[in-house]
Amino acid sequence: MTSIERTAYPRFKRLITAHELHLFFSPTRDELEWAADATDCDEHLVALLLMLKSYQRMGCFPAVEDIPEMVVDFVRRQVELPEGTLPVYRAERPSITGAWSVSNPA
Repeated sequence: MTSIERTAYPRFKRLITAHELHLFFSPTRDELEWAADATDCDEHLVALLLMLKSYQRMGCFPAVEDIPEMVVDFVRRQVELPEGTLPVYRAERPSITGAWSVSNPA
């Protein structure tokens, strides 16, 4: 029987080796530079890198809560972020009334 990691609905393996972490989840210098330019804080940086590397490995974007802690920690350490940095990629959306100001020239 085919393992769940190799099906149309890929998931992270339960046990990921150090070799696999380095092989599949180490961001390149170009990836890090791109992600740093595209984000405005450490939490968004680690989230973007996790999404990028997950997509490259699995062909889909997993929910942040589905990414194993060992992968999050590995990527965070690779880009030398502080220990407590957690991936966040959802920002609060401003309300429509507060975000836009429309004037009616009379």
